[in-house]
Amino acid sequence: MAISSTRPNSLPDLRRVLIVGSGGREDALSWALQRGEELETVWITPGNAGSGQHGLDLAETDSRGLIEHCLGNDVDLVVVGPEAPLAAGVADALRDADIAVFGPGADGAQLEASKAWAKQLMQDAGIPTAGHWAVTTEVEALAVLKQVNRPLVVKADGLAAGKGVTVADNVGEAEAAIRDAFAGRFGSAGAQLVLEERLQGPEVSVFALCDGERIVLLPPAQDHKRLEEGDRGPNTGGMGAYAPAPLLDADGLELVRQTVLEPTVQALRQRGIDYRGVIYAGLMLTADGPQVIEFNCRFGDPECQTLMPLLGAELGRVLQACALGRLDLAPALQIAERCSACVVAAAAGYPESPRKGDAIQLGFDSDAERQLFHAGTRRNDDGELVTAGGRVLAVVAQGASFDEAFASAYRSLDQVQFAGITYRRDIGHQVRSGG
Repeated sequence: MAISSTRPNSLPDLRRVLIVGSGGREDALSWALQRGEELETVWITPGNAGSGQHGLDLAETDSRGLIEHCLGNDVDLVVVGPEAPLAAGVADALRDADIAVFGPGADGAQLEASKAWAKQLMQDAGIPTAGHWAVTTEVEALAVLKQVNRPLVVKADGLAAGKGVTVADNVGEAEAAIRDAFAGRFGSAGAQLVLEERLQGPEVSVFALCDGERIVLLPPAQDHKRLEEGDRGPNTGGMGAYAPAPLLDADGLELVRQTVLEPTVQALRQRGIDYRGVIYAGLMLTADGPQVIEFNCRFGDPECQTLMPLLGAELGRVLQACALGRLDLAPALQIAERCSACVVAAAAGYPESPRKGDAIQLGFDSDAERQLFHAGTRRNDDGELVTAGGRVLAVVAQGASFDEAFASAYRSLDQVQFAGITYRRDIGHQVRSGG
């Protein structure tokens, strides 16, 4: 989408919202937006068992169906959750139908959909990131590896559901990852690779809500990718998270704004891209300062579940203002000075082959201080709640301290039961007493 001059002088009504997606991220967004006083209805599609009567049976990439629902039901705002429909141009189709959308067009979604494109943007804009080589053949990749003769990070260029990255500990691991990718492990996503220098330091996620020109930063968050306690085992979509991550204080967050996020928005604009959505910067805090590991074009999951309870009821208005290119008209987004903790309950066999169809028993409902967000859930023919995906549920709790928040989250998790339930008991070990 080229830079647009269509920006209203005031924010219109915000009564009906459609969220696109089916995971815990989208369930959390729905819960958060429903706190807005003006809002009457928040639909979610295709949703999950947590969506209830407002779940729709429309696929994430069914642009025509989404447009028909929006026009037929006077939808004021669409929020696109996952990266795949954004990369496929769903936001473009909706905007072409004059529907307000929070989520970048396919051009902006290249930030996530092509790592080589994103690295080039960072290089051109002087954004701090690891040195890299973009390669299109196995021969070229192995030649780079032989030349540098040290372990590199091997990344599939395209969308690989969060599984396309290998952080090699030695040259042999890097070589194996290169050969696997070009042998088709990631399909077309691995037809091109990005090889990166390894960085050292803790990781943190920073999310900016963007209207194409301006940004609002959310509290930094930190997630846990490994399946097993002690940060061992296979990589997953995320087993838990917490916010605000103390790794970045106010000064550190301001540094990220000035050196990473504002230059990124400017670089997008210079490419004629009117980016209206989330810019998610995955950062490593190195001895030389924050460096970008990757960009994503949507909220993180489970960071989104962790952050939503900290954000004020103005969130819907802020997202609408971003969608309309007028963040300057939005009310100030209030952020609670609380600690938020999230623990994911996964299915047996996750992440390789999650088991589905196990009955779920829930012993609590969401309230002001603890929330239950559905992800891989559905209702069977008998109306019974059952598992339907790898990450099944997220339990989130807030408190005055991380110890308090995590204690509440784990107590609540004791009230969630299904066969084979899998979760880590050390989420947030970095910020918990004795962790």
